[in-house]
Amino acid sequence: MRTVLAAAVQATPVFLDREATIEKACRLAKEAGTNGAELIVLPEAFVPGYPDWVWRSQPWKDARARYRLLLEASVVVGSPATEALAGAAREASAYLCVGVNELDEAGGTLYNTLLSFSPEGEIVGRHRKLMPTGGERLVWGMGDGSTLAAFDTPFGRVGALTCWEQYMPLAKYAMYAQGIDILLAPTWDNGENWICTLRHNAREGRVFVIGVGSVLRGSDVPKDFPGRDALYGGDEDWMCPGWSAIVEPDGSLLAGPLKEQEGILYAELDAGAARASRIEFDPVGHYARRDVFRLTVDTRPKPAVTSDPASLDPPVEVP
Repeated sequence: MRTVLAAAVQATPVFLDREATIEKACRLAKEAGTNGAELIVLPEAFVPGYPDWVWRSQPWKDARARYRLLLEASVVVGSPATEALAGAAREASAYLCVGVNELDEAGGTLYNTLLSFSPEGEIVGRHRKLMPTGGERLVWGMGDGSTLAAFDTPFGRVGALTCWEQYMPLAKYAMYAQGIDILLAPTWDNGENWICTLRHNAREGRVFVIGVGSVLRGSDVPKDFPGRDALYGGDEDWMCPGWSAIVEPDGSLLAGPLKEQEGILYAELDAGAARASRIEFDPVGHYARRDVFRLTVDTRPKPAVTSDPASLDPPVEVP
């Protein structure tokens, strides 16, 4: 098992502009790849930006107008948008993980999705956030267990939980149980408490954790955005000041936190060291007490309309 240089890319999206934000993501991926990174992670909902207005506005005031802007700038898997990101992964010769607002193929629901591309440009991870938090439910649907999956790399197994999924005990256990060595934590959260969460989860799971957030201010919102003047201020109105960080399995900070500026954090990750650290505490091994506890994860995708429930595959029990 070899080591890997990981990059947490803290950046400002071009708010609600899919093409410009993807162009920026590709440029940043190229930069990180040129610097030797083989695992490159961008923030939650980076393309085309996090819908921060759900926390600032009345629930239905101007909701359709704002939602339409997000909908029209969202990402459909298999479209030119994902082809461009796949090309960036190939050019960087790296695993590229990017948070997007994903529109499902039927065109009806938006999801908060982390797409992960291999160095060959193949999608190896498509994690939809299981539970949008609070106001996020105004724009995003709920993911399901079919996207709660890790993927293998030459430098270890990688899994992802978005933002406050990092607080969901069973979701974390489902990830640990897949033998992950690196846990991705793209987020909109920030601050000292969030850093404590990243450090705790690294120590709990005996995994490396890569937390990466956007950096966005009120001045980054276009002037023609519906209700902008009532919702957003200028440069000092921080929607998200970043606080990206990379943490090692004992809970110590390897890089960051990076605050109130764009930048790329780099750190060398050694999956072998993470695995060796589990001699002391292994949450899904000798500390799991499988004779006492059991977790079942429904890994089936949301079913199409069917009158025959027996036609669905059974859920999977986590060891």
